Amino acid sequence: MTHKFFKMIFEEQKIKGLFLIKPEPFKDNRGLLRRIYCLNEFKNKKLKFRIKQTNISENKKIHTLRGFHYQVYPYGEDKIISCIQGQIHNIVIDMRKKSKTFMKWKSFNLSENNRLLLKVPKGCANAYLTLKKKTWILYFHSQFYNGKFEKGIKYNDPKFSFDWPCKPKIISKKDNTIKLLQ
Repeated sequence: MTHKFFKMIFEEQKIKGLFLIKPEPFKDNRGLLRRIYCLNEFKNKKLKFRIKQTNISENKKIHTLRGFHYQVYPYGEDKIISCIQGQIHNIVIDMRKKSKTFMKWKSFNLSENNRLLLKVPKGCANAYLTLKKKTWILYFHSQFYNGKFEKGIKYNDPKFSFDWPCKPKIISKKDNTIKLLQ
């Protein structure tokens, strides 16, 4: 049963299975309480999502880049992404070869202030760039991490014209050495 004070608005994007989720928080004199996941809310939207793993990415510096990452079968995973502190510019790419939006991408700004969430479907790569210092990202994963099934896309691959708001300053060696798509 959905509590009368909580509401989650699901907006499907042009990439099938990609949802921007707007939680409407309960507010009173103490502050607010918002829902970031509810099995019943997801079931009502016919979205299957069972949490198997939860991670928090703590980013100390502005313009830190993480991604693009995704896992392939049998470890493909749906993700729910929320910026719980700071702000990010997030990009999702559809890497599902049979999808009508294969190789298409969509960007979003997520922040502690707008409280938006993304539900990223299996087969889509995700990356973000921090826009503030001390930015924390909360991830819910529908599958366990398995590095043998992880794939990556270079953040500046010329096959795409990504709209990064600025050039990343901090990138891991792993992300910086991903080969360009052929």
